[in-house]
Amino acid sequence: MPELSHRRRLLVLAICCMSLLIVSLDNTVLNVALPAMQRDLDASTAGLQWTIDAYTLVLASLLMLAGSTADRIGRRKVFMTGLVVFSLGSLLCSLAPSLDLLIVARMIQAVGGSMLNPVAMSIITNTFTDARERARAIGVWGAVVGISMAAGPLVGGLLVDSVGWRAIFWLNLPVGLAAVLLTLRFVPESRAERARRPDPVGQALVIVLFGALTYAIIEAPVSGAGTSVPFAVLAAAALAGLLWYEPRRADPLIDLRFFRSAPFSGATVIAISAFAALAGFLFLSTLYLQNVQGLSALHAGLWMLPMAVPTFLCAPISGRLVGSRGPRVPLLIAGVAMTSGALLFAAFHAETSAAGRFLGYLLFGIGFGFVNAPITNTAVSGMPRAQAGVAAAVASTSRQLGQTLGVAVVGAVLAAGITPTAYRATFSSAATPGWWIIVTCGLAVLILGTVTSGRWARKTAERTAERLRAPEVRGVGAGVG
Repeated sequence: MPELSHRRRLLVLAICCMSLLIVSLDNTVLNVALPAMQRDLDASTAGLQWTIDAYTLVLASLLMLAGSTADRIGRRKVFMTGLVVFSLGSLLCSLAPSLDLLIVARMIQAVGGSMLNPVAMSIITNTFTDARERARAIGVWGAVVGISMAAGPLVGGLLVDSVGWRAIFWLNLPVGLAAVLLTLRFVPESRAERARRPDPVGQALVIVLFGALTYAIIEAPVSGAGTSVPFAVLAAAALAGLLWYEPRRADPLIDLRFFRSAPFSGATVIAISAFAALAGFLFLSTLYLQNVQGLSALHAGLWMLPMAVPTFLCAPISGRLVGSRGPRVPLLIAGVAMTSGALLFAAFHAETSAAGRFLGYLLFGIGFGFVNAPITNTAVSGMPRAQAGVAAAVASTSRQLGQTLGVAVVGAVLAAGITPTAYRATFSSAATPGWWIIVTCGLAVLILGTVTSGRWARKTAERTAERLRAPEVRGVGAGVG
């Protein structure tokens, strides 16, 4: 890809951020709309989980395929296709007459969404080649998540209260159209120097792994062990198949050599933990504020601001810290703040008082604001640029898998402990184990952030990068000879 001017690079960053905005906004808006959808579509707790997880599950399953396909046939082409499919899925969501059809439409949305974030990150990585400039760009990228968290609950609450929950999906249509036109005009096409071949077996195993695992977790409180255990066994078999099959392919869907890098492996698990914590946090908070406290969707959205505003403000600070001092400091801040915020709810029932909720949301928002930039930067830094799409897709997959597991696990714990006939009276006690799960996720961010960001970890990353580049060097030498 030719070198672009500074202004053009910033414009490309802005266009890529538009795609992140509609995907992130969709998630935060949907959380506020859950109680209204539950009433309108007569959905159970498991049904609400599927409206979220049907999307994140498909997204997580297809992200790596989208990343490698974009590297092969062209990043701009795949990015624009994703925008069109995502917008179409949003339209179908707004028209869905039943819960089942809404879930199907959410899956169509996810097919488009899988072509957006990892491909956009790959475009950014190839546009901003200077390490510090790229870290700042990723900080801006992370700030967009904060914008969506701040705007989503407010806009969503306003739309749900004034028009209805279907209107939340209309937001994606004008933004998606504008992003398509701007991409066509300003984003240059780019692809990897060496095309990676498709891996249909690996892709099928990933879909089976994620789908079976999520189904086993969500349906366990509803259907019992007789239904969930076979799916758990199927997920384990798919994982074993991936670990056996992928190293034997020349162009695997998941290059397991990436995980020899301690920072990359750490970033992957940190992403799963952080986004599981976020998804569980939003799920419990939204249901508590509206179904237990009786707040309107807009009022509940206003309560999200103490979490959303710090996320927005801290993300660019985190990006600058990663660029100047590396990922360790932001990860330590993130781990301490997220753990502390969740601990207030788990141990002290902070949700029962306005001051407790405010402080808990504030701490969690600060932590989440610091976690995104070091995850993304660690995932793509040091990797060969030819594999930027795949590396970025693994990081994005980890985020979506984390959200899927967060809603599945925390929702399943809530469903197992709550009494439908005494919903308000039993909610807090049923939610407590879920809050402890979120505390554990925060501790994982803290511990892994410490262990995988030191000198030993950096050496493993350098060795891994050399191994990944070696085949490319041999291939060049063979071609010249």
